Parts: sequence; structure tokens; C-alpha cells
Amino acid sequence: MKNNARPFLYGILFTIIVAVISYLLSYIPVLSSIGALAIAIIISMIYRNSIGYPEPLRGGITFVSKKLLRVAIILYGLKLNLYIIATDGLWLLVGGIFVILFSVCMIIFINKLFNGNENIALLLGFGTGICGAAAIGAVSSIIKSDEEDTAISIGLISLVGTFFALIYTFLFPVVNLTDSVYGMWAGLSLHEIAQVVLAGSVSQDSLAFSLLAKLSRVFLLVPVSFVLMYIWSKRTTRESTTQKVNFPYFLIGFLLLAVINTFIAIPENISQAIDEIAKFLMIMAMVGLGLNVSFKSLLNKAKVPMISLLVTSSLLSVITYFLLILI
Repeated sequence: MKNNARPFLYGILFTIIVAVISYLLSYIPVLSSIGALAIAIIISMIYRNSIGYPEPLRGGITFVSKKLLRVAIILYGLKLNLYIIATDGLWLLVGGIFVILFSVCMIIFINKLFNGNENIALLLGFGTGICGAAAIGAVSSIIKSDEEDTAISIGLISLVGTFFALIYTFLFPVVNLTDSVYGMWAGLSLHEIAQVVLAGSVSQDSLAFSLLAKLSRVFLLVPVSFVLMYIWSKRTTRESTTQKVNFPYFLIGFLLLAVINTFIAIPENISQAIDEIAKFLMIMAMVGLGLNVSFKSLLNKAKVPMISLLVTSSLLSVITYFLLILI
């Protein structure tokens, strides 16, 4: 029994080592703008395509990429304060719904126009509209996307989102927006929470409003996932398949922690510690996902979805900018 457990534990240890390296590399000035998630995927892809997949360790690596990814998503619930969103951020929920519908529809439309990979386009649509890697992880479990498509999607959303976040920081002095409106612009249009923090950190006001706008979109992860689950179940029924749609039980945990965070004052140091744990678990999961991507598949699958993501992200930035000016 002990001998059988060793490869499993070594697989988990492997992801921890690569995650630690990625985390440390993310503090290097140039690499800090890319982020630890993208670094972990890139390192894992290079490892897979140069050395090969570490087959004896597959059990532990798969456990991390599937189970621990969901644990990280659950812990994201502690970022939400439902009372604040229901009061100060209520109208931002309407903006969030628009962002999600626009992102999903536009990416799918452009992708279909050029015959791109449908699964990756769908994952990118929800990742763009809601909260990047966490949304992609949730949606991938519902549509049963393979790990390669999930890794490619998270890698693209991390790199493209970071690129746009850097552009936002350069545009801040010239866009003629107040700090609060600029923050809402970043929070409504950028993909990952880390990217929103990067762009919104130009002032305290902009950071506060950017996080409020972003977390209003994160809140929509639960209802959107249930809507998608319903649509996907109808689709599988029409196609007369015996495949069942997975119920995303981990989103119940996500919502439960959001409720706890709303009604119970969690000490700042504990909240920060949990946030770091969630971040590290997510990085570990990226290692497992990145090991499933071959460069050949990346080139074949990612070209059209990446174009779709770039065009949609650009349009989303422009549209939300002018909407906020008009409001």
C-alpha cells in the first residue's frame, strides 16, 4: 500500500515544486507582469514537450489538476461580500451580465466564423466574462472539457488579460476618467482578479472600485454556471447522448464561503492567508493542466480562439469605456 501511495504523493510533490518555482519567478520584475499562473503553465508545457509527461506520477498530478483546482475555486468565495454587492455594486451586476453575454457570444461568433475549437472558445468566453481561470475551471467541469483545452484556455486568458492590464496602466493618465470610473472600467472589462488589481492600483479609489466591479462579476459565477448546466443538459438530451452533465457541487462551497464572509468578520491576517493558499493551489493546478498540452496541439487549437479573445477583449474595453462615460 505504501509503495502504491508513493507515486501519488510524488506527483503532488512535483506540482508543489514547480508551483514554488513559478511563484518565486513571478516576483522578478519582467515576469511579475505575466503572473504565476501563466508561468506555471509555460514551465509545465516546456517540461512536457522536452522531457515528456512524468507517467509514474500521473495519479497525483491529475488529483491536483482536478480536485485541488476546485478547492481553490471554493476558497475564492471568501473574496465576496454579498451585502456590499447587493447595495453598492447592484448596478454593476447589470454591467456584469452584459459583459458575460457579450464576451461569450462574441468569442463564439468569431471562433465559428473561422472554424476554431468550440470547447476552447466557450471556455474563453466565460473566462473573459466572469473571472478568468476560476470561471474556466468551473465551466470545464460542466462541459467535461479535456485538460489540454482547459490549460490552453487558462494560458491564453492569463497572457492576454495581463497584456490588457498593462495597457490600462499606461492609458490611465490620458483616458480622462476619474479614479473611481477608471477603476470600474478595469473591473468590468479585465479578466482575472490579479489583472484588475494590477490595472486598478494607480490609486486607492480606483483599486476599491475596480475590485467592487470585478467581484460583482465573480458573484455571477454561480448563477451563470447553473444556467449553463441547464442549457448543456438540454443539448445532450437533443443529441441523444447518454452523457450526464456534471453538477458543480464545489460551487455550493464557493457560495457558502461567500455567505460566511458576508455575515462573519474574518480577521484580515486569516483572510490574507486563505487568499494565498487559494492562489498557491491554483498555481499547482496549472502545473497539472500545463503538462497535458503539446506544442503541436497548441498551434493547431489556439490560433483562432486567441484571435477571438483579442478582438473580443478589445471591443469589450472600448464599449465599457464609452458606456461608463455616458453614464
